[in-house]
Amino acid sequence: MADGAALDYVRDQVGRALDEFLRRQRGVLPGATAELLPGLDALSGLLAGGKRLRPAFCYWGWRGTGAMDCPQLIRAAAALELLHASALVHDDVMDSSDTRRGQPSLHRRFAAYHAELGWRGSAESFGMGAAILMGDLLLSWTDEMFHSSGLALDALSRGQRVLDLMRSEVMAGQYLDLLAQATGDGSVASALRVVEYKTAKYTIERPLHLGAALAGAAGGIPRAYTDYGLPLGVAFQLRDDILGMFGDPAKTGKPASDDLREGKRTVLLAITQARATPQQAAIIDRTLGDPNLDEAGVANVRGVITSTGALAECELMIDRHLARALDALKDAPITAEARDALAELAVAATARHD
Repeated sequence: MADGAALDYVRDQVGRALDEFLRRQRGVLPGATAELLPGLDALSGLLAGGKRLRPAFCYWGWRGTGAMDCPQLIRAAAALELLHASALVHDDVMDSSDTRRGQPSLHRRFAAYHAELGWRGSAESFGMGAAILMGDLLLSWTDEMFHSSGLALDALSRGQRVLDLMRSEVMAGQYLDLLAQATGDGSVASALRVVEYKTAKYTIERPLHLGAALAGAAGGIPRAYTDYGLPLGVAFQLRDDILGMFGDPAKTGKPASDDLREGKRTVLLAITQARATPQQAAIIDRTLGDPNLDEAGVANVRGVITSTGALAECELMIDRHLARALDALKDAPITAEARDALAELAVAATARHD
């Protein structure tokens, strides 16, 4: 398989399926089109970006069973992008994030729209309310696109159970993330628990399970997908933690150190705090969650992360978890093509960007 082929094909097909779905949605409420057009345009812009990892894992979870490529599966897998966009919109409201995928976050965009037109009331409140509604709409559309995919009813029934579990788990992960910020629990164990539910299960394990369930597979294949998906999900999030602190905003789509300003209790920061001297710990405590943190403060935190060895330890953890994921593929009872594709996806999901 050519480099990038495992993801590129799915990304292209999912993009086409989403475009078709959004075109249909524009005719659902024709009497309100003018008022809703800014919202639909904003959602279209948000959905135009992204790596399409969740649909890709769903697709290869299906193909790993021996099931053949089909447009119905692509449409069902594409519904995961609507779910993910919903989570991003709500996450940005909770974190007061300014940008997403290189564009203003949805609540900032609606607040600016309110202010530009000189409407009554608080522009910020309008922005948050509109974004919450758009996120809810995306969540509703997830089921609509999934069930209109054209797959057989028995397949959709099997898949619905996985999709429901996936949504429950990611909401639990979001709450655990909020809880850690509120309680100040900066332990590595707490951060890894958030990663398991908010990323590892949601991004990799459950999409793979969804593909397997839609194809009617059980037993050994879903177990193999868990053995591969959970360690890879941890590695993927650790890479995201590093990019959130040291990455290029032009590539990540968000300002570097947003996680720090939002008070995110990442594994990277948890390791840093566990290894820090009292003076270094004071720097972290003083800056974590400060929305007005300047670049000098960010540089100080980066220095602490590097000098404590936390950055190097995170890189080692990524390597170990990636190795576990790839090792799990060796004896997985899946097709050779899917094995190669999932190995390619694992490396792509955890690659350095320097």
